Amino acid sequence: MKLAFMGSPEFSVPALRALVDAGHEVAVVYAQPPKPAGRGQREMPCPVHQAALDLGLPARTPKRLRGNAEEAAHFKSLGLDAAIVAAYGLILPPEFLQAPVRGCLNIHASLLPRWRGAAPIQAAILAGDVLTGITIMQMDEGLDTGDMLRRQATAIGPRDTAGDLHDRLAQIGADLILEELAEPSLPQKQPPAPANDEDGGYARKRTREDARLDFTNPAVALERQIRANNPWPGSLALLNGETVLKFLLAEVASAEGATEATRPGDVLDAGMTIACGGGTALRPLEIQRPGKAAMPITDFLRGFTLPEGARFF
Repeated sequence: MKLAFMGSPEFSVPALRALVDAGHEVAVVYAQPPKPAGRGQREMPCPVHQAALDLGLPARTPKRLRGNAEEAAHFKSLGLDAAIVAAYGLILPPEFLQAPVRGCLNIHASLLPRWRGAAPIQAAILAGDVLTGITIMQMDEGLDTGDMLRRQATAIGPRDTAGDLHDRLAQIGADLILEELAEPSLPQKQPPAPANDEDGGYARKRTREDARLDFTNPAVALERQIRANNPWPGSLALLNGETVLKFLLAEVASAEGATEATRPGDVLDAGMTIACGGGTALRPLEIQRPGKAAMPITDFLRGFTLPEGARFF
């Protein structure tokens, strides 16, 4: 098939490579424009743009599509069978959605209609979902509201981080879009269901402000936040208001060392069990200091002495 591919982050790269390896003609790759990065703030291509360069594919990086008549005309002139979209980052106007013969197919990292929006992987962990997956959907003008064409689930393990699910779902998405393209688009084919049911939620984009751990929250919520924030934006807390620690993995623990005087954030024992809201407690399993390597909590405590009356803020 003659395709356009539209994506930006690392999540999208396996699907692009799979389409090329399967023999599809990728006529153009759309990606977000290069952005300053690194110490020198040199403009760098996003992962999909870089993958296109590595594969020798033509790449376009417009800042906007809405109202961009020149870009719309070019897109229509390609005579595409379909456009594959995976975390592109720009809204596709009607003239783009309608140009390919089979329209635009989106690889979405959620079992729609569960989580729409920018951060469905993190939202699933934060909510305590036991399943997530990939949905291939026929895009329309709404936010992840088109017909669902194909879905595949995967379990969320008790220690799965957003990074773990990201890599697993990226490969599932690559496999699933190849399956969808291998099936002829027939008039009698019926999608499983529309994705505009009301039992879903909106997964807003995560920010650096989401990194702070608030120990007045219950331990179960903090444990999920730590996994959802790994690898980005991380989960940070201040020990005694001065030592920054990043939590990479944790578990809900017993608060048996707590007393009536215990406050959220108080360290309860030598294993760094931390009192949390609602009489709960959290024990870090993997931790990191700025500029240092991540390490299991047992190794960390061998070289770090907890001060008396230690408390996290």
